[in-house]
Amino acid sequence: MYVVYLAGGIASGKSTVARAMESLGACRIDLDVLSRTVLEPGSACLKEVSDAFGDDLVDARTGRLDRQRLAMVAFSTPGGIARLEDIELPHIREAFVAKLHQMAQSGACDVCVVEVPLLDRMGSLVDLADEVVCVTCPFEVRRARARERGVEEADFDRRATNQPSDEYLRDHADTVIENGGDQEELEAAVRAWWDGHVASGWSRTRGSRR
Repeated sequence: MYVVYLAGGIASGKSTVARAMESLGACRIDLDVLSRTVLEPGSACLKEVSDAFGDDLVDARTGRLDRQRLAMVAFSTPGGIARLEDIELPHIREAFVAKLHQMAQSGACDVCVVEVPLLDRMGSLVDLADEVVCVTCPFEVRRARARERGVEEADFDRRATNQPSDEYLRDHADTVIENGGDQEELEAAVRAWWDGHVASGWSRTRGSRR
């Protein structure tokens, strides 16, 4: 199975690229979705989060996390963000490795695209990727797109600040997809990548660079 890590900042077009790859035949893992899964009621991760940030974040009746309240508490300081990541990331990584192994063993797909919101937090798991693809887009264009989707500028700025910069992504990517145009241009770029990197014969891009 050819494993592609797909990275990009908020409103960069990463999810659009992932859907385009999926339409071409790739399976898809979204680490943001996994981050919610590890916080399901009764999970070890949820207990650690509530111990760290307060039992009042968990509904006593349903056992569910109040994510909005957690964000208000944890994201109010850089220390809170780091503390939350220290708790969540090991659980997310463990769930991701298990899911990736399950997909590889099942033979369900030949290509797996993994949406990675924080490439700089992947550590040694980067070595599991055959290729790292990043989606870049001018910062002000991203901010405008986020605003059109109802994201407040202060929220956009906070989230963007906590993510790797485009410069970091370019430095750590095997392939860069620029997303400064419209959706048709973006989908055409994905098709060109698929034809050149997947359909042409499964070259191990990262291995060839090493």
